[in-house]
Amino acid sequence: MRGPLDGIRVLDLTSVVMGPYCTVMLADMGADVIKIENPSGDTTRYLGPAKHQGMGTLFLHLNRNKRSIALNLKSEEGIKEMRALVKEADIFVHTMRPKTVEKLGLSFKDLKPLNSRLIYCGMYGFSKEGPYGDKPAYDDIIQAASGIAAAQGQITGHPQYLATVLADKTAGLVGLSAILSALYHRERSGVGQEIEVPMFETMVSYTMMEHMYGETFSPAIGPMYYSRVTSPYRKPYKTKDGYIGVMIYNDKQWKAFFEVADRKDLAKDERFSNMASRTKHIDFVYRTIEEIMVDKTTKEWLSLLEAADIPCTNINTPDDLFEDPHLNAINFFETVHHPTEGEIRNMKFPVSFSETPVVVSRYAPNLGEHNEEVLKELHLHAKRK
Repeated sequence: MRGPLDGIRVLDLTSVVMGPYCTVMLADMGADVIKIENPSGDTTRYLGPAKHQGMGTLFLHLNRNKRSIALNLKSEEGIKEMRALVKEADIFVHTMRPKTVEKLGLSFKDLKPLNSRLIYCGMYGFSKEGPYGDKPAYDDIIQAASGIAAAQGQITGHPQYLATVLADKTAGLVGLSAILSALYHRERSGVGQEIEVPMFETMVSYTMMEHMYGETFSPAIGPMYYSRVTSPYRKPYKTKDGYIGVMIYNDKQWKAFFEVADRKDLAKDERFSNMASRTKHIDFVYRTIEEIMVDKTTKEWLSLLEAADIPCTNINTPDDLFEDPHLNAINFFETVHHPTEGEIRNMKFPVSFSETPVVVSRYAPNLGEHNEEVLKELHLHAKRK
């Protein structure tokens, strides 16, 4: 068996990062993911360094284990082939705006009569039920709209995007969990359904989970923002010769820290007495750690803190990860041979299954590489114009 989703067919009409990140997880777990692109291809094909046009680095990572077919969905023939694919599919995922998908005749109400077992997932910038429903959206827009950039601004002094496409990838993972839940329901009931995964609402929920804080109550009993994570002193700490990541969290860890830092006097300070008090005085707490950390080298601190079972780490750059002993031990980065792009670094799927192991059997496809293969399976190849 090729992964836990072996035998499940997915039609992937997604582009950029959110949708492809969701569907590459389905593909890695064994689903037959057919990536349906317009004749010019997913725009992500052209992002990042590339040896050949249309095979950029982001595309290589987001589209392994998929097959690619190019269809012109604005043509009668393209829609005919799309509808034939729908009849044989288990899951349909798209990232088109609601008006666009309706115009193409590919909404849930259009496709449900073709396949009552179809799980239909629309991944949008904003819920189609609200006034923002047909607005365009990308990761930066959602980080700005959902409060993430403003929350980060509590640290930087001005609104700031995070240095990763957080909204895209988080919404992709939420879409994955929703699709798998619907698949479980279908296996019990035999009935498919429509799923809507809006980035904006997903990321508002994600951000406000902790930052609603005192505004959780009505009337409010405290301020907005979880003070621990918005403190400007929450950061990698400078040591004698570099930086270190330290997270002293519970009472046991604080007691151990005062011992290894030779600061038993602080154990008597009521500001450190319990989690509630530490949170109330979080800036003072983090400033104190900052002052203590400069007394020793990174190596010295890692040795002391690890011996005391206090969470800590050296600060890795992305380059450092290629030499990380843990990642190397589990062969996380493996060099593989892509049929057209040569040697590439491939990342291991982060989750393991004891009975249905994940296998990377295909690397990111060239545009339309599998047109004849897929259409032959549907007995349509002879009818193509």
